[in-house]
Amino acid sequence: MAFSRPSFFSPRVYRCNPFLFPTTFRSYWSGSSTSQWKFKRLSRKSFSAMAAVRGGFISPETSKSFDFTAEERIYSWWESQGLFKPNCDCGGDPFVISMPPPNVTGALHMGHAMFVTLEDIMVRYSRMKGRPTLWIPGTDHAGIATQLVVERLLASDGIKRTDLSREEFTSKVWKWKAKYGGAITNQIKRLGASCDWSREHFTLDEQLSRAVVEAFVSLHEKGLIYQGSYMVNWSPKLQTAVSDLGTKINKVPQIPPKFKKEVEYSEEVGSLYYIKYRVAGGSRSDFLTIATTRPETLFGDVAVAVHPEDERYAMYVGRQAIVPLTFGRHVPIIADKYVDKEFGTGVLKISPGHDHNDYLLARKLGLPILNVMNKDGTVNDVAGLYCGLDRFEARKKVWSDLEETGLAVKKESYNLRVPRSQRGGEVIEPLVSKQWFVEMEPLAEKALDAVKRGKLTIIPERFEKIYNHWLSNIKDWCISRQLWWGHRIPVWYIEGKDCEDYYVVARDESEALTVAHEKYGKGVKIYQDPDVLDTWFSSALWPFSTLGWPDVSAEDFKHFYPTTVLETGHDILFFWVARMVMMGIEFTGTVPFSYVYLHGLIRDSQGRKMSKTLGNVIDPIDTIKQFGTDALRFTLALGTAGQDLNLSTERLTSNKAFTNKLWNAGKFVLQNLPDESDLPGWENLSAFKIDTEESLLGLPLTERWVVSKLHELIDDVTSSYDKFFFGDVGRAIYDFFWGEFADWYIEASKARLYATEDLSITYVARAVLLYVFENVLKLLHPFMPYVTEALWQALPNRKSALIVSSWPNTSLPRDAKSVKHFESLQSLTRAIRNARADYSVEPAKRISATIFANDDILKHISSEKQVLALLSRLDIQNVHFTDSLPEHVKRSVHLVAGEGLEAYLPLADMVDVSTELNRLSKRLSKMQTEYDTLVNRLKSPNFVEKAPSDVVKGVQEKAAEAEEKITLMKKRLAFLESTVLVSD
Repeated sequence: MAFSRPSFFSPRVYRCNPFLFPTTFRSYWSGSSTSQWKFKRLSRKSFSAMAAVRGGFISPETSKSFDFTAEERIYSWWESQGLFKPNCDCGGDPFVISMPPPNVTGALHMGHAMFVTLEDIMVRYSRMKGRPTLWIPGTDHAGIATQLVVERLLASDGIKRTDLSREEFTSKVWKWKAKYGGAITNQIKRLGASCDWSREHFTLDEQLSRAVVEAFVSLHEKGLIYQGSYMVNWSPKLQTAVSDLGTKINKVPQIPPKFKKEVEYSEEVGSLYYIKYRVAGGSRSDFLTIATTRPETLFGDVAVAVHPEDERYAMYVGRQAIVPLTFGRHVPIIADKYVDKEFGTGVLKISPGHDHNDYLLARKLGLPILNVMNKDGTVNDVAGLYCGLDRFEARKKVWSDLEETGLAVKKESYNLRVPRSQRGGEVIEPLVSKQWFVEMEPLAEKALDAVKRGKLTIIPERFEKIYNHWLSNIKDWCISRQLWWGHRIPVWYIEGKDCEDYYVVARDESEALTVAHEKYGKGVKIYQDPDVLDTWFSSALWPFSTLGWPDVSAEDFKHFYPTTVLETGHDILFFWVARMVMMGIEFTGTVPFSYVYLHGLIRDSQGRKMSKTLGNVIDPIDTIKQFGTDALRFTLALGTAGQDLNLSTERLTSNKAFTNKLWNAGKFVLQNLPDESDLPGWENLSAFKIDTEESLLGLPLTERWVVSKLHELIDDVTSSYDKFFFGDVGRAIYDFFWGEFADWYIEASKARLYATEDLSITYVARAVLLYVFENVLKLLHPFMPYVTEALWQALPNRKSALIVSSWPNTSLPRDAKSVKHFESLQSLTRAIRNARADYSVEPAKRISATIFANDDILKHISSEKQVLALLSRLDIQNVHFTDSLPEHVKRSVHLVAGEGLEAYLPLADMVDVSTELNRLSKRLSKMQTEYDTLVNRLKSPNFVEKAPSDVVKGVQEKAAEAEEKITLMKKRLAFLESTVLVSD
């Protein structure tokens, strides 16, 4: 699987790394009296000549940084080798995840980048764990969106959809899909999605279309699908019903506002109109004032309602009101607790043809339903003289006429929650229309039970409450759409007969005709329902229809259903997730997945929703070109399940630097490994067994520490992967790699690689470097697949691709005592580095040190004398370890690195005392002047009394800080002066 790789280093040349070993350090070791620390330089030209590029992979040996243009070549290689397909030979429970099918019209946005990243992390981890792993990709036909796109294209040529036949129009849509539909798929590949593309599906595929028909027929046979005239959300522009996921009128769950709907509500400033409704048979003073936001719907009024406990109107209950502008049409005045006494005037006009709540109330009370609106948004003949006017024009005209007739009381500004079409943008019209519906309560009960019994786990858990609340108060689902693009409803009507009473449901036209002949006589003719099914109907079948259902004997269905995880944004918990659960249980008897993982939304650095209006949209492809796919993925994956993530250039830049850090570490490791043709060298490396307790305890302290920390990391990271704590995984690997492996072990290993000719010590360091680096690449691969695969392939003797390599074993040995001892060495190093910084010691200057500690600590730290000298820039010939105080205590900087561990650094080694005294005296004088200025301000009554309190507090804090620094400076000067006296 790995590509061939020519040699690049001989056993002795790689020991001398002139690119990562500082010139000053090389000079220091070369000037030492210890001959074995001398070494030769290697020219960049010689190094480059021996470097390698393995096939399509670039190598740190020839490339200064990871080249993002290599990502597509790496992806193509994975795919060409069949590495995305499930390996069923490995046994174990399969890991299966269905990709949320993006709209075929879509262009990649950060929401796609988020789900691709998280799902690919799950998939790559499971694949490396040895589970047969399948990620099923595909796209959604997106009924409304796709039809709109093609209609706009036709309109640019002066063609209307209605100018074409249905077949001609859908043919053009298929041609558009063939030309542009693959764009989103290619963009998803760019993100590294390791899907099995041989199993890619489209919701209008023949197989999935068969599943849709079977589901409709089955639900109808069970009495769960019915046709009727009910209130729906109508889009006058799109000329179709659209979905607004709601609940029963008396129980409305607190659905977060960012949950997706085909109907979106916007806060807009409108008007509240106050209108007089005269009481029939009363005097001119007998009238009810009604407040409404839609006066044009008064022609559809069938009653006027008040609250039964509202004493203001009790006298009118049971009488009749006259609807304005209707030439005396009377409607009853009724009492119902539904009326809100505090809203407006406490009197409500009931227009059941144009308001969801009024509609439900009318059905409860048996009131008639009047529709005053045509499907194009104009008012119909029920409105009399206003017939044919656009609804908004009718509103203006009605109000003007009410003013002329003296029935208009007032109009005032009012904040409205306006329903608008997500696709078309126009105001949605509640309208009674004949549609097909699914009865949801029987399906919802089973879906609720699945969570209650623990068969389905929702992550994060807080979304279970929302899921349960919505399903407990669910409305029937309107599944018909008045479109041409989509799954045609499998219903055929009898020509010349009433559609509601004379129809057949069948799997195809031939079956429909046979059934119709048997049911209604052989002479009848049939025609198919012109509507299509809601796009979400086919999406609800996605986890099992993509695996072969309704053919339950299909190999994929038998091996891979039920799936394991459903990962998606929390904004489609209702639209998609809950419906998949209901349909999966109904048609397969099994919950379609065990886990639902919900991610949050991507926002800009200020926490704002990304929008073209704000100009803050971040394009994933542009981001990849600038920062690389790995940096983008790593940034997105550090979020927390269900919580929104603020994306900033700073985060991306930081994680791009992490990619470069990995690359440079790989360069270091490669430069210090034996040549690939050096068989004895690789035999020695292979002979090192670092995964047993005996082999671990046989390592030097520094190696015992880093291997113990790695084994701890493997356990923690594996546990977090299994719990879906991906943010914890990323942070843990980042901290270990950068903070421990790169900053400490790589630096410490130079003492083994460049400062000794003892090959046994050198091989230990090489073996540990390779062992740790290999395992880090494995742990990080699900997050950053490209750079880790490139580095893996650059290593010699790779027998397989990293993507299918085995996951590191867990529960490997650790040595807690060694970790504690090395942490003491780290504390000592930090203390010495800080002292050097405090006294402005030149970086190249090597200083002396006496380490004072108890026997146990001295034993371990003294064994790493070379490491300590290297990391702390000490003169190795003048580093001493003792359990008694040194003679030069009073002329040394005293450091306490920890309990039982101290260091004394001779001051004369660090600075010229006289020069330092002069420098610090001048600095103290300047500090004193600044402090005095602050104190004088605080002594001024004008400042303290007149300045804002936060300003005064700020000056007080600065003064306290300055005073503390002056005290420390005086102590340092006193110490320096004392050393001069001691010297004298």
